[in-house]
Amino acid sequence: MGIRARFTAFEGVTHAWLVRHSITALRVTMGLVFLGFGILKYFPGVSPAQDLTVTTTRILTFDLLPGALCLALVATLECLIGLILIVGRGLRLVVYLLALELLGILSPAVLLPERLFSGPFHAPTLEGQYVLKDIVLVAAAMVVATTFRRARIAFSDHDYITTSGNHIPIQTPHQPRSPQEKLDIVMSGLRGDHPVPALCRRHGITTAQYTAWRHDAITGATHALDTADPAEDRSPDRTRSRE
Repeated sequence: MGIRARFTAFEGVTHAWLVRHSITALRVTMGLVFLGFGILKYFPGVSPAQDLTVTTTRILTFDLLPGALCLALVATLECLIGLILIVGRGLRLVVYLLALELLGILSPAVLLPERLFSGPFHAPTLEGQYVLKDIVLVAAAMVVATTFRRARIAFSDHDYITTSGNHIPIQTPHQPRSPQEKLDIVMSGLRGDHPVPALCRRHGITTAQYTAWRHDAITGATHALDTADPAEDRSPDRTRSRE
C-alpha cells in the first residue's frame, strides 16, 4: 500500500471516529465551559464577566433584583447547564435552558452597544469580543439541540473515497466481524427484517460492506451445494421418496 493510500485509510479511520464521537465531545466540552464559568461567578471579583453580567441582568429585570442575586442566579443557571451537558441526561431541558442563557449572554450587543464597540472605528472592546465569541456557543447549542430526539451523524450510503479512479472504503474502528456475525447480518437483510440502509446503520457498516458480505455468502453457499457429496443423492431416504 502506497503512502497516499495509507494516508487515505488513516483519514477514513479518523473520519469514522469523528462521526461517532464528535457530538459527544462537543457536548461534554461545552458543559465544562459552562460549569467553569458558572463556578467563577459564585466568587465576587473572580469572574472577568462579573460587571457585564450584573449590568445586563439588572437591565433585563428592570432593576428589580439586586446585582448579587442576579449574579448568583446566572451562576446557578450556567452550572446547571454544564452539569446536564456533561452527564448527557435531560437534554430536552438543557435545550430550553441554553436558549434562555444564550439570549442573556448575547443581549449586551443590543443593550450596551456603546460599551462593547467603543474601540477605534467602533471596533469591539475586550468585553465586546467576549460577547461576540458566544456566537460559536449558539452554533454548538444548535448541534446539541438536535440530539435530544436521538438524531446523530451517520455514514451515507456511499462511504468510500475516490482516489486515482479507485474506490477505497472508509475503514471503521469496529472490531473485526466474525463469519457468523457477518452471516447473521446478511440473513437479516435477506429476510427483510430491516431495510438494508437501516440495517447497515444499525450495525455500523456501509452498504458496500453489506453487499460484499452478501455476495460472499451467496457464492459460498452456491459453491457448497455444487460440491456436495453425490452419495447424498443416492441415500435410501431419497431413493424411497423418488419411488
